[in-house]
Amino acid sequence: MNKTELTNAIAENAGLSKADSKKALDACLEAIANALKSGDKIALVGFGTFAVTERPARTGINPRTKEQITIEAKKIVKFKAGAELADAVQ
Repeated sequence: MNKTELTNAIAENAGLSKADSKKALDACLEAIANALKSGDKIALVGFGTFAVTERPARTGINPRTKEQITIEAKKIVKFKAGAELADAVQ
């Protein structure tokens, strides 16, 4: 499912126009992104939790040259599914 299909599903399930459902989805995604940028954790009960964690620096290998390289530390977003979502997928 892509963003357009998700927007259409939201419009159909919530009884909104496609334009309104696109605005709602964009606002939701922007709010999640802004919260994660500021270091907050997003917990949606029954759905899951989004959190920012730091991946430490590590040594890797350049596949082309087989030379060892250092991969810098960086922040990544992790998602852990909630119990209801995990059960629905099973």
